Amino acid sequence: MRALIYQGPRDVAVRDVPDARIERPTDVLVRITSTNICGSDLHMYEGRTSVEQGTVLGHENLGEVVGVGRAVDRVKVGDMVCLPFNVACGFCRNCERGFTGYCLTVNPGFAGGAYGYADMGPYSGGQAELLRVPYGDVNCLRLPPDAREKENDYVMLSDIWPTGYHATELAGVSTGDSVVVYGAGPVGLMAAYSAMLCGASKVMVVDRQPDRLALADKIGAIPVDDGLGDPVEQVLDQTGGEGADKGCECVGWQAHDPDGNERPNQTMNNLIRSVRATGALGVVGVFVPQDPQSPDSLMRDGEVALDLGLFFQKGLRMGSGQADVKRYNRQLRDLIAADRAQPSFLVSHNLGLDDAPDAYRHFDNREDGWTKVVLNP
Repeated sequence: MRALIYQGPRDVAVRDVPDARIERPTDVLVRITSTNICGSDLHMYEGRTSVEQGTVLGHENLGEVVGVGRAVDRVKVGDMVCLPFNVACGFCRNCERGFTGYCLTVNPGFAGGAYGYADMGPYSGGQAELLRVPYGDVNCLRLPPDAREKENDYVMLSDIWPTGYHATELAGVSTGDSVVVYGAGPVGLMAAYSAMLCGASKVMVVDRQPDRLALADKIGAIPVDDGLGDPVEQVLDQTGGEGADKGCECVGWQAHDPDGNERPNQTMNNLIRSVRATGALGVVGVFVPQDPQSPDSLMRDGEVALDLGLFFQKGLRMGSGQADVKRYNRQLRDLIAADRAQPSFLVSHNLGLDDAPDAYRHFDNREDGWTKVVLNP
């Protein structure tokens, strides 16, 4: 089969690799029809992780079931399914409690597994023609009859919409809240979109990319351009000097200041300053235990200079971590099916698999108009 593999920093290529196949009775084999390039893929693409050469990338996947193992009961050949980026067993202590992003069995020695991602187990990604799905009955979200018609919407259920929604859940967003979201990438825009669906009264989105801020404005959020001045002051101006009720961090450790310098603590500390006393934060931007290549000496060991004193003084609460996609994907699927939500507003490009290397380059360069790329193998 054809698949996109990692060859080295900023070097990916489409190559022939052995076909994905059913290996265990609980496996499902999916012919991939849509697979997204995720912002977190760029950490690997840039060589900032321990991803191995030859890894097939891609953890945001949707397609048609073409084979099932003999122990699969629920999923049938011909079903259109969307796959959570989390690989989960469904029966371990964490999975039974709903923490499928932290499965204890699929990646021995580590809580959590994922497709085509550094340190997340031996699972090939879906930027390919075929994908093996372990524990298929658990991990396949079956889609309604309109799956083909709304494929660009449903593929967002694999990661970015549940992750954005997770940020609002971690922050405890509720009806009438004012919310600030740092980062207008796909996850940040999905957090803003989710906050509005949850009834937030005002949603502010901080970024400096004009095309991304334009999308924030398009969905009814207030764009805050931190290239035009202190974003905290702009948020305070929008909230009568008190700060937002809730805040979401959707950038992570490779945050940059307006001068282009990498500052891992920038969005976290701005978020602490932007949220009112007794508010809450949801942190879904990726932070890693170590990054030897970071220009920040603390971040090389996975540490950031957090403004903990102000965090404590304001009595803030914080939740963090990757999304347990299965907590949310059924409900969000049903919003799409009912025409209550259209997360495909993010999509800027539908491309073939052979276009993936160029797409990675454009997306990594944050070029205008490259907001979300869907590959259609």
